[in-house]
Amino acid sequence: MNFAIKTGSLKSLTTSCLVLGVYQNKALPDITAEVDKLLKRKLSRIVAAGDMNGALGQTVMVHNPDGMRAKRILLVGLGKKTDLDRKKFARAVGAAAGTLKKHSVPDAADTLANVTVKDADIGKLGQLLACTLENSIYQYNHTKSKKGKKPALKKIDVYLADKSQQGTLQAGLDIGSAVATGMSVARELGNLPANICTPTYLGEQAIALGERYKDLTTKVLTEAQMKKLGMGSLLSVGNGSDEESRLIIMEYKGGDPKVKPNVIVGKGITFDTGGISLKPGAAMDEMKFDMCGAASVMGTMTALCKLRPNINVVGVIASAENMPSGHATKPGDIVTSMSGKTIEVLNTDAEGRLVLCDALTYVERYKPNSVIDIATLTGACIVALGSVNSGLMSNNDELADKLRRHSLEVNDPVWRLPLDEEYQKQLDSNFADIANIGGPKAGTITAGCFLSRFTEKYPWAHIDIAGTAWLQGKEKGATGRPVPLLVEYLLNN
Repeated sequence: MNFAIKTGSLKSLTTSCLVLGVYQNKALPDITAEVDKLLKRKLSRIVAAGDMNGALGQTVMVHNPDGMRAKRILLVGLGKKTDLDRKKFARAVGAAAGTLKKHSVPDAADTLANVTVKDADIGKLGQLLACTLENSIYQYNHTKSKKGKKPALKKIDVYLADKSQQGTLQAGLDIGSAVATGMSVARELGNLPANICTPTYLGEQAIALGERYKDLTTKVLTEAQMKKLGMGSLLSVGNGSDEESRLIIMEYKGGDPKVKPNVIVGKGITFDTGGISLKPGAAMDEMKFDMCGAASVMGTMTALCKLRPNINVVGVIASAENMPSGHATKPGDIVTSMSGKTIEVLNTDAEGRLVLCDALTYVERYKPNSVIDIATLTGACIVALGSVNSGLMSNNDELADKLRRHSLEVNDPVWRLPLDEEYQKQLDSNFADIANIGGPKAGTITAGCFLSRFTEKYPWAHIDIAGTAWLQGKEKGATGRPVPLLVEYLLNN
């Protein structure tokens, strides 16, 4: 989608649809009031008649407004003026996008970035607007014989009342558009079936990304190379599969070479049957989404390549397919991780932590400023937090606080869970240094405790996206989360 900033007369603004906000108390934002005056109070009459009450997300399309070059006007409810925050702003923008799509509008002029939103400047509003609008036109077609009709909406003019803020707004639009592109990459990879999106395929996509952008260096480690590094834990997960496991490393070098990078690590289980600890058949098809952590890393690296910030970031994907066979790892088997720690595999369906722990040891070589891993790790996280907040655990309060703050800034929320020492004892094993599960209690936390054993040499955070990586039901599909949070953190730290 193309974004351009427009200033000047609203009356002479040529567009297929002018998007205007309305507050719930029937008050009109300044720009809406200005247009209302041009239309001889037509908008006020619509509000007074009750056709538009300003409720958050409500939309009303007004056709052929006399006296203006705009072919249509779309009124969007903003809710109560005093309650308008970033989350509600994004919901209003999303509602507008849905209506524009429904009416097959090819272009629009959006004025919503001019309203007052709690704790958000014009740059942040531009970022949220661009990301929400561009993300709204994503559609999956890869495996369909009849491709869906391409969205008509291709161009958005963002109207700006204060010309002095044009640079700030443009920077926000650029970030939002890049984040949306990254989310689309993550959604597409997540939505692909597991017979296409294999560990090898993920490696190929990473290599292609490196060939496209000169700031990115990519390498893919084979099973033979991982074996030489001692990655017995990661390799144990793919033992039962005909598909080879992969460790994918993407290095974005945009900053001073002397500056330590921030590292993001994604779980890339391209299909998870549970292995010998076989999952129930119901909804097992959704286990193609078990690589959404990896997809978010790929999406984040794509966004960074588009923005070209002066920072250093390393993206790592630990990828395998978890299948049952005569070669599969069995409950009770003991494997040796790259760190040298031995692990008793009590449940082969707790495999994500087994691939991540070796990746977390591997990234020690970068002497990182911070490491964040992202994984669809535990069903227990869905029980605890549902599909609103991703779970957050960390060994560093400053890092955790930053992630929480940034998550709220971009409507990609996380909620911190504890990693108290008392939980660690649930991972005790009579036969190895550590067990890969901690029993039925606090399953999300003990998974985080397991990973923490491999992150003692750097500030680390774990984001469990089991409840937020994909939607079920009618809107079934990958969400692209937490690409917005990851990009926001990396750009600001």
